[in-house]
Amino acid sequence: MGKIIGIDLGTANIIITLKGKGIVYNEPSVVAIEVATGEVIATGREAKEMLGRTPKEIKAIRPMQDGVIADLTATQLMLKNMLQKVCKRYNAKKPRVVVGVPSGITEVEERAVEEAILQAGAREVYLIEEPMAAAIGANLDVAEPSGNIIVDIGGGTTEVAVISLGGIVVCNSIRVAGDEIDQDIINYVKREMNLAIGETMAENIKINIGCALPLMTETYMEIKGRNLLTGLPEVTKISSLQVQQAMQESIAKIVEIVKQTLEKTPPELASDLMVKGIVLTGGGALIQNLDKLLAYATEMPVTIAENPIECVAKGAGKTLEDLEKLRQILTNSRKRK
Repeated sequence: MGKIIGIDLGTANIIITLKGKGIVYNEPSVVAIEVATGEVIATGREAKEMLGRTPKEIKAIRPMQDGVIADLTATQLMLKNMLQKVCKRYNAKKPRVVVGVPSGITEVEERAVEEAILQAGAREVYLIEEPMAAAIGANLDVAEPSGNIIVDIGGGTTEVAVISLGGIVVCNSIRVAGDEIDQDIINYVKREMNLAIGETMAENIKINIGCALPLMTETYMEIKGRNLLTGLPEVTKISSLQVQQAMQESIAKIVEIVKQTLEKTPPELASDLMVKGIVLTGGGALIQNLDKLLAYATEMPVTIAENPIECVAKGAGKTLEDLEKLRQILTNSRKRK
């Protein structure tokens, strides 16, 4: 049978799960490459710390953009490096791999994902749509003739899917998610506070005090950047209310895509969803008060999955573990070898 590996090929993080071990790798989707030789210098956290700080001989990049591969060569180098680390550590030679991919992925992008995984040393590659993988990872019974709705908010895309009988009945995907929210914060701080900040600072602001609705007690965070008027470094504070204002446009788009999906749902399944409610997965599920805002907007119960960031990787791994029962799901998701 060989080792079974599930991969969430995310825009923000790559998460790898190994059968019997659970999550064995969770690092940022960043690679640092030496320009002259094309050799990988660092991947993951180490490479992320280099973003915006490299000399011209080294380029640190995020090869995944909006949930898909933007730079195939860099993605292949990054995946090869990460998979080899995992395979070496756990003695997993020529593993069978299931990769979670966005539901709106094109055939060209699909082939790029497969090529990257095969080049990294996999024996077989299967693809599964991320909403389906997230639902399985969140322990929903996707095979039963009853509706479940999953909202997976990642780094590059937000995917909303209604699932029943092992298939996706209705699905919507928008390229508004964690990265777009980070950019909103950068733009707000630039516009309202005359301060230039980087992506890492914006992400820290979102994680620490980002909220979809105002918090009961307003909180503040110290931020560092470059004053646009003087050109000098500056330290100032930003409040959770300011961050909520910065984020509200992207959050509104996410809420709207959920409502649009519900409008397209067949009545028989809609009644199931009213009882079961919405399940949130992905890093965006951790934005404070987002569940409350969605519950208010849809008048449905909303729950956050346990360890929402890990759901896609866990679901991908589980699919191969129970291949006979879930084979149809992989077929639906364009299985390839």
